[in-house]
Amino acid sequence: MLGRQTEAVSAAASGIDTWPDQRALAELLAGQGRGVAAVEGALPALGAAADLLASRMAEGGRLVYIGAGSSGLIAKLDALELPATFGIPATQALALIAGGPASFEHLNGAAEDDPELGRRDIASVDVGAKDVVIGISASGSTIYTCAALKEAQARGAATIGIACNAQAPIFEGAAVAIVLPSGGEVLAGSTRMGAGTAQKAALNLLSTLTAMKLGHVHDGMMVNVRAENAKLRERAAVIVSRIAGVDVDVAAEKLKLADYEPKLAILLAAGASDLAEAKRIITESKGHLRPALAWLGASPRKPASAAGTK
Repeated sequence: MLGRQTEAVSAAASGIDTWPDQRALAELLAGQGRGVAAVEGALPALGAAADLLASRMAEGGRLVYIGAGSSGLIAKLDALELPATFGIPATQALALIAGGPASFEHLNGAAEDDPELGRRDIASVDVGAKDVVIGISASGSTIYTCAALKEAQARGAATIGIACNAQAPIFEGAAVAIVLPSGGEVLAGSTRMGAGTAQKAALNLLSTLTAMKLGHVHDGMMVNVRAENAKLRERAAVIVSRIAGVDVDVAAEKLKLADYEPKLAILLAAGASDLAEAKRIITESKGHLRPALAWLGASPRKPASAAGTK
């Protein structure tokens, strides 16, 4: 515990349990703000991590988060949201937590001290050389998580460490080290607070930038959103309308023709002759809408690989 900023006791919070509500809440909010601010210095590392992730995922590799306690819960939340938001298959974005699925009902604190469990969990999803395993730990020394990363490295996977203390064991052998110096908590040692906020913000940035690099974002819009309900279908129709420059009603028709895949609907609305052509164009542009649209405007019949050639 010595030397861990995350375990420091805040002198500013002395007597907080006796303060008026508004003063106590203001101090708690300040702690959350410090968590968000801690992410700024990690932006270069987050960019490097997104490059690594996107390159591996584009070739069929997987994102595998692993953590214990609050860190594991935060990782699971991010992984669960990627399929609906960006159309990333659930099989390509996994999250493992100490104690397994039961920990989503009742956190198993003892499980985070079991290195063999970390190794077994990595083996259970057959981590390999195409994958990127991201270990998340506020302290950076969680036994379960560190052992899991070592096992992933032994299997040839690239690893990324995320922690709120510098020079933590979780960074050993990692391809990218993401340090989030959120400092001491208002409630000493409760790293679900400032450190948790820092971790959630970092994962938001990391997964969103990765999705951008994979072609799932266009002009700040979710062009690979999984439109599984009425609200999301309406949202997807607006996205198609804005990008293709057609009425929302037309966009909705194209979405239906495209089985509610926005990228295909956008290409249909922009002039693709049929669904087969839209699929060919987006495949040849490797899922990126901007070159697909540029190409379609230049010559709808020309394959993407021919762009810029005579």
